[in-house]
Amino acid sequence: MPIPEDVTGEEIDKDVRQELLSLPKTLADDVAKNLVMVAKLLDEEPEKAYGYSRVALRLASRVAAVREAAGFAAYAVGKYSEALAEFRAARRMTGSVELWPVMADCERGLGRPEKAMAMAGEPEVQKLDRAGQVEMRLVAAGARRDMGQADAAVVTLQSPELASSAVHPWTARLRYAYADALLAVGREDEARDWFARALEADQGGTTDASDRLAELDGVEFTDALEEADEMEEMTEADESAGAREGDGGARDAEGARDAEGARDGDGVRDDEGARDDEGPAKG
Repeated sequence: MPIPEDVTGEEIDKDVRQELLSLPKTLADDVAKNLVMVAKLLDEEPEKAYGYSRVALRLASRVAAVREAAGFAAYAVGKYSEALAEFRAARRMTGSVELWPVMADCERGLGRPEKAMAMAGEPEVQKLDRAGQVEMRLVAAGARRDMGQADAAVVTLQSPELASSAVHPWTARLRYAYADALLAVGREDEARDWFARALEADQGGTTDASDRLAELDGVEFTDALEEADEMEEMTEADESAGAREGDGGARDAEGARDAEGARDGDGVRDDEGARDDEGPAKG
């Protein structure tokens, strides 16, 4: 797959660059460039990111960072079985538990929420940092809802991190998930409050909390651009209809003048007019 000229591979995380030192330099540079493309495209164009991840995987499948990138790219396009295999491979290579929550979410994606719940109770969770434990809590709550246990999902999300007024990278998503869980059990007023709190913490626009709030408040947004397009189409239609009416009026006037001329002329001209009238009808 083509690599833009401005991508050098130097943009890669220094820890990943360190892993790539085990490869010949030219190969390491090629792998780095493909990993940069994965990172650049993962959110906006996941299918393309997946393509670049496959190239990197073909070039350096024994590098943990490559397996991890391939896992996230597969996860982004819904290839959960493939993603899980890559995450497991990366974990075997590094011994790290940081991928545990996303591995559990892959189990959910594969329709195995019970397996995800079992993973939430494993000792690996205790080894996660605070952000990782919040992610695991989010996955566990999602698994509860998958199993039809909406009230249990609400309880699962209740935690010191949720109660804290401090804002962390995961705060908006945690509050949003709690609001959504509350709404699922009919606690609409509380849900609205937590969607508002999620919006306050959502500095990066990672959730659609503002839309959910508007929906609860019965507010409908109108797309100004769509309205402008509709108005333009209506104007064009009116102008077209007016032109047709004007053309018809001109033809009517001409017909009236022809008829008047025929009446003013002699009988031979009347017969010619009759023949002229027959011509178009037959044509």
